[in-house]
Amino acid sequence: MRAVQHVQDRVVLITGAGQRLGAATAARMMEEGWHVLVHVRSSVDAAQALLDQAEATYGESRGSLLVADLTDDEGLQHVVGKVLEHPLVQAHGLAGIVHNASFYSQSSFEETSLEAYRSLNRLHMEAPYMLTQSLLPALERANGSVVAVVDTSWGRAWEGLAHYTSSKAGLRQLMLNLAGELAGRVRVNCLAPGAIMAAEWEAEHFAKVLEKVPLGRSGQAEDIAAGIHFLLTNGTITGNVLHVDGGWTLNE
Repeated sequence: MRAVQHVQDRVVLITGAGQRLGAATAARMMEEGWHVLVHVRSSVDAAQALLDQAEATYGESRGSLLVADLTDDEGLQHVVGKVLEHPLVQAHGLAGIVHNASFYSQSSFEETSLEAYRSLNRLHMEAPYMLTQSLLPALERANGSVVAVVDTSWGRAWEGLAHYTSSKAGLRQLMLNLAGELAGRVRVNCLAPGAIMAAEWEAEHFAKVLEKVPLGRSGQAEDIAAGIHFLLTNGTITGNVLHVDGGWTLNE
């Protein structure tokens, strides 16, 4: 474990940070001395436990809880308002946004309703678009950066995941475009996890993927958190898609 740091004047918003990759990233950033705005939709208890554990470990508050549905316009406005009125953001700006909130499930193309598809588009594309746009002045004040968690499905066809992979592809393209458009103002990057934390319904597929991974094993949530921390803090990198996938992309 790295040495405990004192809280600095760096604030990061992490969406979908109550569980899995988001929670691991929030824990890493708090360990590094950042104040983390932990956004959740329904994982309130898990997020509060994460914040309580950090406070017990470091002897001071290192985060704040934000609860909102990012597929809802009012929910988005609520998050923006809470971020902008946070005392540390008002004093120092916003050092980072991590667009991590996601919903991952399998359903055939014929069975996936338009509303279900629209909900994913709202979560994966519209919410990151609006949050980045609304919080851009605060990001610029802190010389901040944006990281989006995308997907390694780029250029591949996955059974029963057309709704998910296409909306994640849209997020990737949005971030790469913003990296160019906002160059010199805010850095923007993506992180693409490989075989990490399989859902129960994809165990068989997950095992087949691992057969193609040069390292021969799955990664850990902490690997993703380390990659996100790297992208947030490296002041030279923008417009990059960092693949944390055990070398899987070598077999494309």
